Amino acid sequence: MTNTPTPIESFRLTVFRIVAERLNFTQAADVLHLTQPAVTSQVKALETELGLRLFDRAAGGVHLTPAGERLHRFAVETGERARQTLGELGALSGEQLGNLALGASTTIAQYLLPRLLVQFLQLHPRVDISVVGANTAQIVASLMERRIQFGLIEGPPGRADIKVERFLEDEIVMIVPASHPFASAAGLADVDHLRHEPLLVREPGSGTRKVVEEALRRAGLGPRETRIVMELDSTEAIKSAVEAGLGIGFVSRWALRSAESPTIRAVRVHGLEIRRELQFIYPHGPEPEGPAQEFLRIARQFRSPYLA
Repeated sequence: MTNTPTPIESFRLTVFRIVAERLNFTQAADVLHLTQPAVTSQVKALETELGLRLFDRAAGGVHLTPAGERLHRFAVETGERARQTLGELGALSGEQLGNLALGASTTIAQYLLPRLLVQFLQLHPRVDISVVGANTAQIVASLMERRIQFGLIEGPPGRADIKVERFLEDEIVMIVPASHPFASAAGLADVDHLRHEPLLVREPGSGTRKVVEEALRRAGLGPRETRIVMELDSTEAIKSAVEAGLGIGFVSRWALRSAESPTIRAVRVHGLEIRRELQFIYPHGPEPEGPAQEFLRIARQFRSPYLA
């Protein structure tokens, strides 16, 4: 169950559900865009109406009582039914209604998802969309915790209990400062030349980092044969660090579609070709319904060539 409430859910029950899923009043307040006292007030009012404690609050944290566990199951079922009903109502008019909670790993969120969402919202402007941008491991975790309905990731999900479907092919390219010897007119380096180069990499859990490390290993450069000088949490951070002359890096070709700074060059590496498949992920079971189903349909048809 996602955290986004639907317009036909009971507000008080929605507040309870999100607190029950997070077991943290502060985090629930952030999700709901409310103050923590407002969230606490809604939960207390619900407990008063029912005459039951729904949460145990102790120094060790917040926990559901048996009554809270049963009500949470009901709240999840009610929320799911509300989403289905919104989808059915939207089908009557040919326009989707409701909410769509997406997660996208960093490169996709920055460079591909905006174009995809434009296409979706042109057809379904009344759908409320929330997007979580994080690395691949975090998007997979969000899907398993049902904080999102659908994910787009850059690397293998690392588990077999979710559905995985190909989205687009991506290429990872090496970038260097324009003043670097690799950035000559030939624009070609050799794998062995990378052994002593200062390397800028994404953080652990990043799909980009995983495929780069695997490709380097296949080319004969294991972790001990490379010199990682910095870990950064986004493609843009790596591009900025390369511009500043801090080292070389690997980024998605999608990140280089627009006009680049004259201080960065993409360089081919002889014997090293890094390609990967960007993927959809969603829970096992029936195909997504409502806005999620329509998003998947549009995404399956999405094709956008690299810009020169």
